[in-house]
Amino acid sequence: MTALPIPAPSPIPFDHPWEYELRFPRDPRGPGIARATLRTVLAAHGLRDLTPRAELLTSELATNSVRHTGRAAAVRLQWLCPVLRVSVWDADPEVPSPVSPPPPPDGEGGRGLLILDVLADRWGGGPRGTCGLRGKAVWFELTWDVPPPAPVTVT
Repeated sequence: MTALPIPAPSPIPFDHPWEYELRFPRDPRGPGIARATLRTVLAAHGLRDLTPRAELLTSELATNSVRHTGRAAAVRLQWLCPVLRVSVWDADPEVPSPVSPPPPPDGEGGRGLLILDVLADRWGGGPRGTCGLRGKAVWFELTWDVPPPAPVTVT
């Protein structure tokens, strides 16, 4: 008996929403894996122009989760045409304060929220306590402001 090939599904149209989520342990490799996943997803959906800002902001948030919480974290990518929303969740309920003194010029940390203010079109965060997941989520949004890319064929 010969098996028939299974046809590939059609790509999601550019203006349809989608969502990906990556969970990772408290491991210093986690933020790098999150960046690589983000690059791959954005390239596959024709959103490469958003990659530099999204990668830097995702890296900042994922690194903070790994460095400061001592627990697992997750990154969620959501496309809500024309907005990309990236959320980073961790199990620590303490939400970072957006109003804090600026770090000293020679300090090694403390610039994450300042970077969000400068590069994100919108951002926020808050406690999370639904579906048994407790902790906090910090998110940012980037708005796509160029014409949609040509559809990619799947083979």
